[in-house]
Amino acid sequence: MTHAFVELDRVKLRYQEGEGLALEQTDMKIANGEFIAVVGPSGCGKSSLLKLVSGLLPATEGTVIVDGREVSGPLKICGMAFQNPTLLPWRSTLANVLLPLEIVQPHRSRMRTQRKTFEEMATRMLTGVGLGGYEKKFPWELSGGMQQRASLCRALIHEPDLLLLDEPFGALDAFTREELWDTLQKLWMERPFTVILVTHDLREAVYLADTIYVMSTRPGRILVRYENPLPRPRTQEMTFREDFGDMVHGLKSHIRTVRAA
Repeated sequence: MTHAFVELDRVKLRYQEGEGLALEQTDMKIANGEFIAVVGPSGCGKSSLLKLVSGLLPATEGTVIVDGREVSGPLKICGMAFQNPTLLPWRSTLANVLLPLEIVQPHRSRMRTQRKTFEEMATRMLTGVGLGGYEKKFPWELSGGMQQRASLCRALIHEPDLLLLDEPFGALDAFTREELWDTLQKLWMERPFTVILVTHDLREAVYLADTIYVMSTRPGRILVRYENPLPRPRTQEMTFREDFGDMVHGLKSHIRTVRAA
């Protein structure tokens, strides 16, 4: 592996004194520009892992390093998207996408003088994900899939080096979810940023990720690391291939074993 962009070294996480560990002896190395997925049983600490990497939570023990620096607080270089798009209902689609540029430096200090440039950039991004013409629409005027597309644009508008995704497509129907797999793959292939995707959908993990990590039951730790040999760009037709199905079944077998342990 090339130089690690994200590294977790013997990380433990306990939310409160006296509680059991959420994560223990968690080790992970993610290369710059790598797309990884984390799968495992419910409650195994997948979302906690994202909070540690983003700096929203400090590790109880061990170290979390991103871009060569130990994480000591919330990172400016990451974007985040969740299962709920969390768009602000009083802001238009365009205004929602622009929100990180109003908050994150150095963009914040440039907003007044470069607003038109930023709006043009956001409009191009929305057009690229199929939302051209919806810039002035409000979230309640968009379908769930359209809201999630806008959420992805918002997470990427400030060109973060790291994208953290927590079940971003879990609430959508199967057809819309698969469309958004292609949308995300397209955005990533245009500018390969580092991605950590937490998902329960094993097909989603195989479709999107370069590397897939399987976690144990709580307290979570990494049990298995799969390297995904499928070529890119991946297509929906690939999901019917034997090699794709074999990877999904292999992951499912590991998770069943974890649950039975």
